[in-house]
Amino acid sequence: MPHDIVILGIFVADAAFRCDQLPRLGETLLGTGFTLGPGGKGSNQAVAAAMAGGDVGFLTRIGDDTFGAMGRETWAGAGVHPLAVIDDSLPTGAAGIFVETGTAKNAIVVSPGAAGAIGAADVEAQAEAIRRARVALTQLEQPMAAAEAFLRMAREGGAITILNPAPAAALPQGMLALCDYLTPNEAEAEGLTGLAVTDRDSAARAAGALLEQGVGKAVIVTLGGDGALVRDADGARHVPPMSAGPAVDTTGAGDAFNGGFATALAEGQTLDAALRFATAVAAISVTRAGAAAAMPTRAEVEALLAG
Repeated sequence: MPHDIVILGIFVADAAFRCDQLPRLGETLLGTGFTLGPGGKGSNQAVAAAMAGGDVGFLTRIGDDTFGAMGRETWAGAGVHPLAVIDDSLPTGAAGIFVETGTAKNAIVVSPGAAGAIGAADVEAQAEAIRRARVALTQLEQPMAAAEAFLRMAREGGAITILNPAPAAALPQGMLALCDYLTPNEAEAEGLTGLAVTDRDSAARAAGALLEQGVGKAVIVTLGGDGALVRDADGARHVPPMSAGPAVDTTGAGDAFNGGFATALAEGQTLDAALRFATAVAAISVTRAGAAAAMPTRAEVEALLAG
Protein backbone atom coordinates (compact mmCIF):
# COMPACT_ATOMS: atom_id res chain seq x y z
CA MET A 1 0.00 0.00 0.00
CA PRO A 2 1.47 3.42 -0.94
CA HIS A 3 2.00 6.10 1.71
CA ASP A 4 1.92 9.88 1.30
CA ILE A 5 5.24 10.20 3.12
CA VAL A 6 8.16 7.77 3.02
CA ILE A 7 11.08 8.34 5.39
CA LEU A 8 14.44 6.60 5.27
CA GLY A 9 16.47 6.60 8.47
CA ILE A 10 17.59 4.75 11.53
CA PHE A 11 16.00 3.59 14.74
CA VAL A 12 18.08 3.39 17.91
CA ALA A 13 17.27 3.13 21.60
CA ASP A 14 18.01 6.43 23.35
CA ALA A 15 19.69 6.22 26.75
CA ALA A 16 19.28 9.77 28.08
CA PHE A 17 21.15 11.06 31.10
CA ARG A 18 20.13 14.36 32.69
CA CYS A 19 22.75 16.30 34.63
CA ASP A 20 23.35 19.82 35.95
CA GLN A 21 26.10 20.37 33.39
CA LEU A 22 27.45 18.43 30.43
CA PRO A 23 30.49 16.32 31.37
CA ARG A 24 33.96 17.20 30.14
CA LEU A 25 36.43 14.58 28.93
CA GLY A 26 37.69 12.58 31.89
CA GLU A 27 35.00 13.91 34.22
CA THR A 28 32.48 11.82 36.17
CA LEU A 29 29.22 13.47 37.24
CA LEU A 30 26.23 12.34 39.25
CA GLY A 31 23.14 12.58 37.06
CA THR A 32 19.75 13.93 38.03
CA GLY A 33 17.72 11.52 35.89
CA PHE A 34 17.77 8.73 33.31
CA THR A 35 15.35 7.46 30.67
CA LEU A 36 15.51 4.74 28.04
CA GLY A 37 13.30 5.21 25.02
CA PRO A 38 13.00 5.19 21.22
CA GLY A 39 15.22 7.38 19.06
CA GLY A 40 17.11 7.78 15.80
CA LYS A 41 16.50 10.81 13.59
CA GLY A 42 14.58 8.94 10.91
CA SER A 43 12.35 7.16 13.40
CA ASN A 44 11.75 10.36 15.38
CA GLN A 45 10.80 12.18 12.18
CA ALA A 46 8.46 9.38 11.17
CA VAL A 47 6.75 9.50 14.57
CA ALA A 48 6.50 13.30 14.42
CA ALA A 49 4.98 13.19 10.93
CA ALA A 50 2.46 10.48 11.81
CA MET A 51 1.44 12.10 15.11
CA ALA A 52 0.91 15.36 13.22
CA GLY A 53 -1.52 13.62 10.87
CA GLY A 54 0.68 12.21 8.11
CA ASP A 55 0.38 8.81 6.39
CA VAL A 56 3.94 7.61 6.91
CA GLY A 57 5.99 4.61 5.80
CA PHE A 58 9.37 4.26 7.54
CA LEU A 59 12.23 2.41 5.83
CA THR A 60 14.94 1.14 8.18
CA ARG A 61 16.83 -1.91 9.45
CA ILE A 62 16.66 -3.17 13.05
CA GLY A 63 17.86 -6.19 14.99
CA ASP A 64 15.72 -9.05 16.23
CA ASP A 65 16.08 -8.03 19.87
CA THR A 66 14.56 -6.04 22.73
CA PHE A 67 15.47 -2.65 21.28
CA GLY A 68 14.03 -3.68 17.92
CA ALA A 69 10.77 -4.60 19.65
CA MET A 70 10.80 -1.13 21.22
CA GLY A 71 10.94 0.36 17.73
CA ARG A 72 8.04 -1.69 16.45
CA GLU A 73 5.93 -0.78 19.47
CA THR A 74 6.77 2.90 19.03
CA TRP A 75 5.72 2.91 15.38
CA ALA A 76 2.50 1.05 16.14
CA GLY A 77 1.58 3.55 18.83
CA ALA A 78 2.21 6.55 16.57
CA GLY A 79 0.57 5.09 13.47
CA VAL A 80 3.81 4.72 11.47
CA HIS A 81 3.80 1.94 8.86
CA PRO A 82 7.11 0.03 9.15
CA LEU A 83 9.01 -0.81 5.97
CA ALA A 84 11.65 -2.45 8.13
CA VAL A 85 14.18 -5.18 7.53
CA ILE A 86 14.65 -7.39 10.59
CA ASP A 87 18.36 -8.29 10.67
CA ASP A 88 19.12 -11.23 12.99
CA SER A 89 22.88 -10.84 12.51
CA LEU A 90 23.26 -7.36 14.04
CA PRO A 91 21.86 -5.63 17.14
CA THR A 92 19.52 -2.68 17.02
CA GLY A 93 21.46 0.54 17.51
CA ALA A 94 21.65 2.75 20.57
CA ALA A 95 22.42 6.39 21.40
CA GLY A 96 23.87 7.98 24.53
CA ILE A 97 22.30 11.39 25.17
CA PHE A 98 23.46 13.85 27.81
CA VAL A 99 21.03 16.66 28.64
CA GLU A 100 22.03 19.73 30.67
CA THR A 101 19.12 20.33 33.03
CA GLY A 102 19.27 24.12 33.26
CA THR A 103 19.60 24.89 29.54
CA ALA A 104 18.10 21.76 27.88
CA LYS A 105 21.24 21.63 25.69
CA ASN A 106 22.47 18.17 24.74
CA ALA A 107 25.40 16.10 23.48
CA ILE A 108 24.76 12.82 21.65
CA VAL A 109 26.73 9.77 20.54
CA VAL A 110 24.99 7.35 18.13
CA SER A 111 25.96 3.74 17.39
CA PRO A 112 23.61 2.72 14.54
CA GLY A 113 23.95 -1.07 14.86
CA ALA A 114 21.82 -2.86 12.26
CA ALA A 115 20.81 0.46 10.70
CA GLY A 116 24.43 1.00 9.76
CA ALA A 117 23.97 -1.81 7.23
CA ILE A 118 21.15 -0.07 5.34
CA GLY A 119 22.13 -0.15 1.69
CA ALA A 120 20.92 0.63 -1.80
CA ALA A 121 19.39 -2.87 -1.97
CA ASP A 122 17.08 -2.00 0.94
CA VAL A 123 15.99 1.10 -0.94
CA GLU A 124 15.43 -0.86 -4.15
CA ALA A 125 13.27 -3.37 -2.26
CA GLN A 126 10.86 -0.53 -1.43
CA ALA A 127 10.98 1.07 -4.89
CA GLU A 128 7.22 1.10 -5.40
CA ALA A 129 6.50 2.79 -2.06
CA ILE A 130 9.21 5.38 -2.63
CA ARG A 131 8.20 6.22 -6.20
CA ARG A 132 4.52 6.57 -5.26
CA ALA A 133 5.10 8.85 -2.25
CA ARG A 134 4.17 12.52 -2.27
CA VAL A 135 7.05 13.43 0.05
CA ALA A 136 10.35 11.60 0.67
CA LEU A 137 12.54 12.57 3.63
CA THR A 138 15.93 11.31 4.76
CA GLN A 139 18.94 12.28 6.87
CA LEU A 140 22.57 11.14 7.06
CA GLU A 141 22.66 8.70 9.99
CA GLN A 142 22.44 5.69 7.65
CA PRO A 143 25.11 5.09 4.98
CA MET A 144 25.39 7.85 2.37
CA ALA A 145 24.88 5.49 -0.58
CA ALA A 146 21.45 4.52 0.72
CA ALA A 147 20.43 8.15 1.23
CA GLU A 148 21.54 9.09 -2.29
CA ALA A 149 19.75 6.10 -3.87
CA PHE A 150 16.61 6.97 -1.91
CA LEU A 151 16.56 10.60 -3.03
CA ARG A 152 17.27 9.64 -6.64
CA MET A 153 14.45 7.08 -6.67
CA ALA A 154 12.01 9.51 -5.04
CA ARG A 155 12.92 12.22 -7.55
CA GLU A 156 12.32 9.80 -10.43
CA GLY A 157 8.86 9.07 -9.02
CA GLY A 158 7.96 12.75 -8.72
CA ALA A 159 8.00 13.02 -4.91
CA ILE A 160 8.91 16.19 -3.08
CA THR A 161 12.37 15.41 -1.67
CA ILE A 162 13.72 16.68 1.65
CA LEU A 163 17.25 16.13 2.99
CA ASN A 164 17.96 16.90 6.62
CA PRO A 165 21.80 16.84 6.41
CA ALA A 166 22.37 15.58 9.94
CA PRO A 167 24.81 14.67 11.24
CA ALA A 168 26.97 16.99 9.14
CA ALA A 169 28.93 15.18 6.42
CA ALA A 170 30.48 15.85 3.03
CA LEU A 171 27.95 15.10 0.29
CA PRO A 172 28.63 13.35 -3.02
CA GLN A 173 28.77 15.54 -6.10
CA GLY A 174 25.26 16.20 -7.39
CA MET A 175 23.39 15.01 -4.31
CA LEU A 176 22.01 18.46 -3.49
CA ALA A 177 20.44 18.56 -6.95
CA LEU A 178 18.24 15.63 -5.86
CA CYS A 179 16.77 17.74 -3.03
CA ASP A 180 13.80 20.07 -3.31
CA TYR A 181 14.31 21.18 0.29
CA LEU A 182 17.40 21.15 2.50
CA THR A 183 16.99 21.64 6.27
CA PRO A 184 20.38 22.11 7.98
CA ASN A 185 20.91 23.71 11.37
CA GLU A 186 23.58 26.42 11.76
CA ALA A 187 26.49 24.01 12.21
CA GLU A 188 25.41 21.82 9.29
CA ALA A 189 24.94 24.83 6.99
CA GLU A 190 28.42 26.02 7.92
CA GLY A 191 29.87 22.55 7.34
CA LEU A 192 28.33 22.32 3.87
CA THR A 193 29.36 25.81 2.74
CA GLY A 194 32.42 26.83 4.77
CA LEU A 195 30.55 30.01 5.70
CA ALA A 196 30.26 30.83 9.41
CA VAL A 197 26.58 30.92 10.45
CA THR A 198 26.09 33.09 13.51
CA ASP A 199 22.91 35.06 12.81
CA ARG A 200 20.08 35.46 10.31
CA ASP A 201 22.17 37.36 7.77
CA SER A 202 24.92 34.75 7.70
CA ALA A 203 22.28 32.00 7.57
CA ALA A 204 20.83 33.70 4.49
CA ARG A 205 24.25 33.78 2.83
CA ALA A 206 24.84 30.10 3.54
CA ALA A 207 21.36 29.23 2.27
CA GLY A 208 22.07 31.15 -0.92
CA ALA A 209 25.30 29.23 -1.43
CA LEU A 210 23.45 25.93 -1.01
CA LEU A 211 20.84 26.98 -3.57
CA GLU A 212 23.68 27.72 -5.97
CA GLN A 213 25.01 24.20 -5.33
CA GLY A 214 21.79 22.73 -6.70
CA VAL A 215 19.01 22.61 -4.08
CA GLY A 216 15.82 22.82 -6.10
CA LYS A 217 13.27 24.88 -4.18
CA ALA A 218 14.42 26.20 -0.80
CA VAL A 219 16.99 25.94 1.96
CA ILE A 220 15.67 26.21 5.52
CA VAL A 221 18.34 26.86 8.15
CA THR A 222 16.95 26.06 11.59
CA LEU A 223 18.13 28.53 14.24
CA GLY A 224 17.14 26.88 17.51
CA GLY A 225 15.32 29.35 19.73
CA ASP A 226 15.30 31.97 16.95
CA GLY A 227 13.10 29.94 14.60
CA ALA A 228 14.42 29.43 11.09
CA LEU A 229 15.70 31.28 8.01
CA VAL A 230 14.29 30.22 4.64
CA ARG A 231 15.70 31.23 1.27
CA ASP A 232 14.08 30.42 -2.06
CA ALA A 233 13.49 32.10 -5.42
CA ASP A 234 11.56 34.88 -3.65
CA GLY A 235 14.50 35.73 -1.38
CA ALA A 236 15.31 35.22 2.28
CA ARG A 237 12.88 35.58 5.16
CA HIS A 238 12.75 34.76 8.83
CA VAL A 239 10.38 32.13 10.25
CA PRO A 240 9.57 33.33 13.79
CA PRO A 241 9.81 30.91 16.69
CA MET A 242 6.78 29.86 18.73
CA SER A 243 6.47 29.13 22.42
CA ALA A 244 4.36 26.38 23.93
CA GLY A 245 5.94 26.69 27.38
CA PRO A 246 9.38 26.41 29.01
CA ALA A 247 11.96 24.27 27.20
CA VAL A 248 12.62 20.95 28.95
CA ASP A 249 14.57 18.95 26.35
CA THR A 250 15.65 20.05 22.85
CA THR A 251 16.85 16.57 21.79
CA GLY A 252 14.12 15.95 19.22
CA ALA A 253 13.38 19.52 18.14
CA GLY A 254 14.96 19.24 14.70
CA ASP A 255 13.26 15.91 14.09
CA ALA A 256 9.91 17.36 15.15
CA PHE A 257 10.41 20.25 12.71
CA ASN A 258 11.29 17.97 9.79
CA GLY A 259 8.46 15.54 10.48
CA GLY A 260 5.93 18.36 10.73
CA PHE A 261 7.31 19.95 7.56
CA ALA A 262 6.93 16.69 5.64
CA THR A 263 3.33 16.27 6.80
CA ALA A 264 2.36 19.81 5.83
CA LEU A 265 3.94 19.53 2.37
CA ALA A 266 2.23 16.18 1.78
CA GLU A 267 -1.08 17.91 2.50
CA GLY A 268 -0.35 20.53 -0.15
CA GLN A 269 0.32 23.43 2.22
CA THR A 270 2.33 26.34 0.86
CA LEU A 271 5.97 26.62 1.90
CA ASP A 272 5.33 29.39 4.43
CA ALA A 273 2.33 27.58 5.92
CA ALA A 274 4.31 24.34 6.11
CA LEU A 275 7.14 26.11 7.92
CA ARG A 276 4.73 27.60 10.44
CA PHE A 277 3.20 24.15 10.99
CA ALA A 278 6.67 22.62 11.44
CA THR A 279 7.62 25.35 13.90
CA ALA A 280 4.55 24.58 16.01
CA VAL A 281 5.39 20.87 16.10
CA ALA A 282 8.94 21.66 17.26
CA ALA A 283 7.78 24.24 19.80
CA ILE A 284 5.57 21.72 21.56
CA SER A 285 8.18 18.95 21.44
CA VAL A 286 10.78 20.87 23.45
CA THR A 287 8.39 21.30 26.38
CA ARG A 288 8.64 17.54 27.08
CA ALA A 289 11.42 15.10 27.88
CA GLY A 290 12.56 12.65 25.24
CA ALA A 291 12.44 12.61 21.46
CA ALA A 292 9.75 10.34 20.00
CA ALA A 293 7.81 10.53 23.26
CA ALA A 294 7.68 14.33 22.98
CA MET A 295 6.02 14.54 19.56
CA PRO A 296 2.64 16.30 19.68
CA THR A 297 -0.71 15.22 18.29
CA ARG A 298 -2.40 17.01 15.41
CA ALA A 299 -4.94 18.50 17.81
CA GLU A 300 -2.14 19.98 19.94
CA VAL A 301 -0.46 21.49 16.89
CA GLU A 302 -3.68 23.03 15.62
CA ALA A 303 -4.44 24.46 19.07
CA LEU A 304 -1.05 26.21 19.18
CA LEU A 305 -1.46 27.56 15.64
CA ALA A 306 -4.93 28.84 16.47
CA GLY A 307 -3.76 30.52 19.66
